[in-house]
Amino acid sequence: MTNEEKDKKKTVTIVIDGTPYEVEKDDMTYVELVTLADPEYPQHPETTYSVTYKRGQGNKPEGTLSPGGTVKIKNGMVFNVSRTGQA
Repeated sequence: MTNEEKDKKKTVTIVIDGTPYEVEKDDMTYVELVTLADPEYPQHPETTYSVTYKRGQGNKPEGTLSPGGTVKIKNGMVFNVSRTGQA
């Protein structure tokens, strides 16, 4: 990978449950965020989580991300991912 290619990949820092993560994405899905918070999630997709965020982009800087949903990522966004039970 050339330096030019590296420069094109935008990395931002997001915080999930107090832990910073560097990501190279403009958008992230519910599954991607939950998997960062709980690496066991892919083996237990029946478990449900509440995903809330703040410091987001545009007209909706705060909100809730539902299963199947996607959110635009912004540097410094803060996510709270809480296990809510089994579906």
